[in-house]
Amino acid sequence: MNVSYDVRIWDIRRNASSKTPSYVVRWKVGAKERSKTFRTKALAENFVSDLRQATRKGEAFDLATGLPSSMTKAADAGPTFFDFARSYMAARWVHSAARTRETMTYALLSLVPALVKDLPGRPDDEDLRAVLREYAFLPDWRRGELRPAHKAALSWLEVASLPLVDLLEPAAIHSALDAIALRFDGEPAAANTVRRKRAVLHHMMESAVELKMLSANPLHAVKWKPPKATGTVDPRTVVNPDQVRELLDAVKHVGWTRGPRMVAMFACMYYAALRPEEASGLCRQNCDLPAQGWGLITLEKARPQANKRWTNTGETHDERGLKHRAKDDTREVPIPPVLVAVLREHIEKHGVERDGRLFRTSKGRPFSSSAYSAVWQEARRLVFTVEQITSPLAARPYDLRHAAVSLWLNAGVPPTEVAQRAGHGVDVLLRVYAKCIEGQRAHVNGQITKALET
Repeated sequence: MNVSYDVRIWDIRRNASSKTPSYVVRWKVGAKERSKTFRTKALAENFVSDLRQATRKGEAFDLATGLPSSMTKAADAGPTFFDFARSYMAARWVHSAARTRETMTYALLSLVPALVKDLPGRPDDEDLRAVLREYAFLPDWRRGELRPAHKAALSWLEVASLPLVDLLEPAAIHSALDAIALRFDGEPAAANTVRRKRAVLHHMMESAVELKMLSANPLHAVKWKPPKATGTVDPRTVVNPDQVRELLDAVKHVGWTRGPRMVAMFACMYYAALRPEEASGLCRQNCDLPAQGWGLITLEKARPQANKRWTNTGETHDERGLKHRAKDDTREVPIPPVLVAVLREHIEKHGVERDGRLFRTSKGRPFSSSAYSAVWQEARRLVFTVEQITSPLAARPYDLRHAAVSLWLNAGVPPTEVAQRAGHGVDVLLRVYAKCIEGQRAHVNGQITKALET
């Protein structure tokens, strides 16, 4: 490598030929002048500072690149973790659902601010997370105007982020794991949250290996035990049919129009075990509602809710295929006469939207999760005792689905049929609802007693 110690560095100057503000750093190595343009003055000042520190340390400058040996090594180290995270999000955007995009970003809000050098001028963590959430991880067409504080935060991250290859060092990957184990307020995160964030980090590292940016997945080289997640439904959340009937009746009396419009939606979550996003996407053409006997719901689409910055449409609800199924797959759910009657009454009173959707506000908008959760909590207050209100009993609308599946299993419906109706795999079904299947303990105890007496 041809080097020189003859280095001259000039002051930063504003690029007058650029329409958007930019700043030019000029320096000379031997007889050859060099220049580099930066979007912000802070980035330019950081670059000049690195050059001057190298000259004070007596480093040789490469004549080919114009950079000192320390900066040449840094340039050869590949992308920073922040750069890789941005390219990872861009590559995954098209193929991911809105909720998945939100989950990936939430993990990176913990990881990116943790995997940085100890440089002066670190912005507040909230400013770092805000610029990641509202700008850096969004596609160009979805980004808004950067506020001054966020510009400074972005500039600092671009300079301070660790090289991706540094994650091969145990100390760096442990820093990443420590970060995902905590909430933003410093308290321990829930077990399921930690596991979701680690899954994102693991997939990122596997992608880096596949792209030959890392020689191996650094997570495989460290010992780290994730917190245990229950993975099963708490039987204390499960309501019985009488309690469901009382709750549905109470929903009718919450608000002028909101509660009455939600009764049939909650009924679908219980009598048909629909997920909230499946109920949100339910249309009249999906429902066979005979005057007598059992009916049939044929599910085609779901409308999960997410922050609108992550959806394709910019709305809070995106239309998606059914969970755990192929894009155009459907699921048939036979529904009992009680639900048939509820749906027929709902359609008669409230009609349907132009696209056939059953459940929406008086203005035709889908119900937000906060809206139907608030109605549900008010119904619980109208029906339950003080002790029940503070208990996990039907604490969330989603617990209606858990109650439905538990009822079917305890009624003796074959697990294969329950799994088909609920949209589960049989193995997942039995694992998740293991604690909600009643009557087995007495049967097993009887078998043991019989064996002991033999």
